[in-house]
Amino acid sequence: VRAAVAAGAFRRKNRATQNQWRTLNIAFSGSYAFALPYYGKDTMAFTFFKSLRNPARLALLTLAACPLLAGAAFAQDWPTKPITLIVPFPPGGPTDVATRIVAQKMALGLKQPVLIDNRSGASGTLGAGIAAKAAPDGYTFVMLATPTLLAGHLYGLTSYDIFKNFTPVGTVYDLPIVLVVNPKILPEVTGLQQLIEKAKAENGKLNYTTAGVGSFGHLTTEQLKNIGKFDMQHVPYRGSAPAVTDLIGGQVPVMFSDLVAVIPHIRSGTLRPIAVGSGTRLSLLPDVKTVAEQGFPGFDATSWGALLAPAGTPKAVIERMSAALKAALDDKQVAEKLEGVGSFSAYRTPEKTAERMRQDYERWGQVIRDNHITNQ
Repeated sequence: VRAAVAAGAFRRKNRATQNQWRTLNIAFSGSYAFALPYYGKDTMAFTFFKSLRNPARLALLTLAACPLLAGAAFAQDWPTKPITLIVPFPPGGPTDVATRIVAQKMALGLKQPVLIDNRSGASGTLGAGIAAKAAPDGYTFVMLATPTLLAGHLYGLTSYDIFKNFTPVGTVYDLPIVLVVNPKILPEVTGLQQLIEKAKAENGKLNYTTAGVGSFGHLTTEQLKNIGKFDMQHVPYRGSAPAVTDLIGGQVPVMFSDLVAVIPHIRSGTLRPIAVGSGTRLSLLPDVKTVAEQGFPGFDATSWGALLAPAGTPKAVIERMSAALKAALDDKQVAEKLEGVGSFSAYRTPEKTAERMRQDYERWGQVIRDNHITNQ
């Protein structure tokens, strides 16, 4: 009200300002004239257009629009400095490798460096917690991986709420998982059903390894055990690298691993792939059947990564960042580089990413509860 009164007084005293008001009134009078025959005098729409001829109301409307105009101007100028992209896992891991490939291409499109900041620890919750507290100014983002999405189930309380403290920018990549065996230890196992028969014959004494408690390989194996009604003993490691090392060494004979960690050893013949978790076969392993093809119709388990921003980041910035992400992932060379390390370009919109987050959070949360898995 004070703003409207002041605007009216200023209008009377200043002829230049009066001319500006006259211009605005002419514009809105046009809307008023249009509304009369189109809406009729007895409609809310007509009343709204008519009210805009009042200078006080017009002033309030203009003031209300200022934050929106400022936000739009900010988005047009963004980015004006380097962008920080937090990777909540160590350098050299599958999330880090895929992120660096995509970030390099995005930097060219955004015309600003995209700086990778590795903040590893506690299945990604350390880095995610840092990102959640960052200023929502469009200069800090974080790469979400499946373990970080599910951390609330595994750790109980975390320093952030994955749904309330973040806004999705888009899905970046799919990271398939593959069931492999050491052919020297299990020479007779060439398919999933043979592994199940072996596990049943040993009455649950057969060991399998993963990158850790609550890792995607762990959850997938437990779900497969439940559906297939067989048992194996979990031997968790702290990361894929040591688990694969002992798998090759024969200390453990079976592993459900992300493709990135085992593809070199599959190519060398050191490890034998017997099933892939995704719903369709992989172009890198076209002869390896899916779990679904080997007696478990509908089975589909794929780890993935997505770009998130702190909640409150301007929508226009989210849209521009998402567009830059899509452009990078549409690039043929980027797709080839990702596939070369065992990941696959998989852009999804912010809305589709949010939907996928919810679905996987519920699905794998149920597996965690059913099998009493915890990292606390």
